Amino acid sequence: MRVKIDVSEEELDGDYGAVPGLIITCTRCRHSVEVFGTEKNSVKRGAVMLREECPFDEDNFYSA
Repeated sequence: MRVKIDVSEEELDGDYGAVPGLIITCTRCRHSVEVFGTEKNSVKRGAVMLREECPFDEDNFYSA
């Protein structure tokens, strides 16, 4: 199933202080993941993480 994601840019806690990153949230179940970086590849990484961590064990395809 294709599911939309919400992407918000935030300052995330890194090992040595705040770093720019993204919070990627599934619009279906509201589960979210944090990803370092703000590039297109970071959004893709977040989508993969959502698929791996889905709390309902669904195999969704995520798109912004």
